[in-house]
Amino acid sequence: MRYLTARKRAEGKGAAHRGTEHHWYMQASAVGLAFAVPTFLYIFGSAIGGTREEVLATFARPFPAILTALVLVVGMQHFRKGAIMMIEDYWRGSLRKTLIIAVTALSYIIVATGLYALVKIAL
Repeated sequence: MRYLTARKRAEGKGAAHRGTEHHWYMQASAVGLAFAVPTFLYIFGSAIGGTREEVLATFARPFPAILTALVLVVGMQHFRKGAIMMIEDYWRGSLRKTLIIAVTALSYIIVATGLYALVKIAL
């Protein structure tokens, strides 16, 4: 016979049994984005105003291309998880499911489009 109290069974778990992992993912991605986004904005800002060839040359280098892909993927995953958390807090029923599907689809479409454009530029 197991002697677990209600508190012991619930310890470390939220209502969805994944709250701690979600919290730490959001914290880690926020810290990573806090360093990556200003660097990306500096690179992107320095490319603005150049000729087409200069912009293509900037994003054809490995560091700007990898940083752009990283900011795009991690930023959209951070957006998706945050938006889903907001939707779960404020909506119920089939509208909730529809909004979660829409946000997920939107984030993956943005990532796919951005990575496709980046590959076309970098190669």
